[in-house]
Amino acid sequence: MHSIFRWLVLLSLIYALVRAIQGYRSGRVFTKTDDSVRHWTATIAHVQLLIGIILYTQSPLVSYYFGTSRKEALAEPFFFSIIHIALMLLAVVGITLGSSMAKRKPTANGKFLTQIVWFSLALLLIFVAIPWPFSPLATRPYFRPY
Repeated sequence: MHSIFRWLVLLSLIYALVRAIQGYRSGRVFTKTDDSVRHWTATIAHVQLLIGIILYTQSPLVSYYFGTSRKEALAEPFFFSIIHIALMLLAVVGITLGSSMAKRKPTANGKFLTQIVWFSLALLLIFVAIPWPFSPLATRPYFRPY
């Protein structure tokens, strides 16, 4: 579920960013659709975070990492026990702050610019924290067949 849902997070975040950039550049009005995209992007990220927290509490890699000496711990358990969870949590906080702050801005340009800044920062954190197939710290396939 977590592996599949990550694509929804990425797609919604990229879509929200594209809409915000287009809206900011064109100077258009912040529409109901823009507001819905902002809202659903944050909601999808929160659902993914909840799924991730459940997995974190049940993960054998995390249990292994916290049950061994830090000197003996392998890169993959360290990645998932510390790096992945911390950066993803910060990314969701960034999405939440960006969504909340954008909602309260009085002008359309302010709303779009706030989303651009916070959602871009969150997307950067997410890209760093994803266990890419080419990562030296932890590898996961792009798509899992199960």
